[in-house]
Amino acid sequence: MGKWIWDTNTFDKQTIRLAKIFEVPAGVKVASAILLITVDNGYTLYIDGEEIGRGSDWRTVTEYDITKLLGPGRHVLGVEAFNDRLEGGLILGLHIDLGSQSAIDVTSDGSWMVGPGNERKWNGLTLNPATAHSAIIIGPMHAHPWERWPYGLAAVPPIHPQVVHFWQRGWFLLIVGCTAAAALLFSLWLLAQLSAQARSQKVMQIERVRIARDIHDDLGARLTQLLLLGEVAQREQAETAPARAQFTQICDHARELAHAMDEVVWAINARRDTVRDFVTQVCKYAQAFLASTSIRCRLDIEADMPDMEFGLQERRNLFLAVKEALNNAAKHSGGDELFLRIRRQEQRLVVEVEDNGRGFDTSQTGGERNGLGNMEQRLAEISGICAIVSQPGGGCMLYFAVPLPVRRRNWFRRASQNGSDANKIDISGAGS
Repeated sequence: MGKWIWDTNTFDKQTIRLAKIFEVPAGVKVASAILLITVDNGYTLYIDGEEIGRGSDWRTVTEYDITKLLGPGRHVLGVEAFNDRLEGGLILGLHIDLGSQSAIDVTSDGSWMVGPGNERKWNGLTLNPATAHSAIIIGPMHAHPWERWPYGLAAVPPIHPQVVHFWQRGWFLLIVGCTAAAALLFSLWLLAQLSAQARSQKVMQIERVRIARDIHDDLGARLTQLLLLGEVAQREQAETAPARAQFTQICDHARELAHAMDEVVWAINARRDTVRDFVTQVCKYAQAFLASTSIRCRLDIEADMPDMEFGLQERRNLFLAVKEALNNAAKHSGGDELFLRIRRQEQRLVVEVEDNGRGFDTSQTGGERNGLGNMEQRLAEISGICAIVSQPGGGCMLYFAVPLPVRRRNWFRRASQNGSDANKIDISGAGS
């Protein structure tokens, strides 16, 4: 080991920094490198800018095996030393064995550079040339007040170079940062798009409500006025007058047009875009439509239908398909009873229209007969299902199933139900 060294001045609570540059010749391999050090009162030890150890008891010498850290080339030993009170000093010795070549010894002596410890984030590599100067030799190994020294030796396990993985390197961190920034920007852009879409949907719903109100108030009032004028003109004609029959036809057509207008207003009114409103409208229409026929209408509706959103196209297409089914039953079934069943099945709304009429052989029926092709097309447009169960003398049942929207409709589009699994249905045991 070398001599005790320190700064020019010594005082309590003092921190100094010392550095020593040495070089390992090119083309040689370091067989071993053992470093012994202690500082009165404490230290932090650096080699080539990396911290390798600390100590706080000057009475104990610490041994560091830094063989794996040294290779050919320039190296820097750095020590940040702290003196608590009274005398301060550092003593160090580094023996580097180069095998067949002469060993290198680096000891604490006057060739070390020393500087104040008031700079932040020091890594042991360099000192400020403006404040750095040569260290002062305090005395030899057992000089006062270190006569009875050392009291012990502490050996540190061999130190290995720090392995820097690729994910710890600057270029990788830069790529990750850029990727995260790009993902954040894309998320903000997507959020803006979703927000704009939500605002446009809200504006569209408000506009639909306004159009429905205008049609009902304006066109409805004009149709009512036309119907009243027709009824007045009808009463003013004689029973046998040809014009009376024509006025009767005008009044009937006006009433049909008023009913059709009510259906259009219901379809486009955004306030009616719910499953519950759809069920209510279908039941009212079925009862009103079959009231003028000899068919008795029986309703089998699931209790507590949800007040969840049910889009315009889904409501319209399913309603028209049910109307076509009721019309076919009234015209062609020959039965006297019809069941209208509405329920939820998994994530679908299911509507069944079943009569006890004459039925028919589905294998011998073309897709265009009785509007069956139209119903299938309407359901296909909304990713729905249309199925027919019938046999001669066994009545007929039409099965409609439409996907219900997911709960978080404001943020995510309704999942597609066009897959083969989504279109598989179980209608075994349906009425025959």
